[in-house]
Amino acid sequence: MDAGAIGQFLPLILIFAIMYFLLIRPQQKKVKEHQAMVEALRRGDQVITQGGLIGKVSKVKEDGELEVEIAEGVKVRVVKSTIAQVLNKTEPAK
Repeated sequence: MDAGAIGQFLPLILIFAIMYFLLIRPQQKKVKEHQAMVEALRRGDQVITQGGLIGKVSKVKEDGELEVEIAEGVKVRVVKSTIAQVLNKTEPAK
């Protein structure tokens, strides 16, 4: 390879590097933060699902599900990964 061939590929390499640092890396960080938030869910946390339901976690199941109480006596099963935000965290039991 001569210097001319390397010079032709240099802009492509720079574009890929810029895309990596501006798009791919922040998205991976966001996914890791979401996974950590979902794994830290516990009974009593008030959450918002991606569908817009607001409720309180009443049971954390082993198979990737939560039981969320959305009204008094009304409980729904929700997949953990669909939790968009945690509004209020409960204190860990001692």
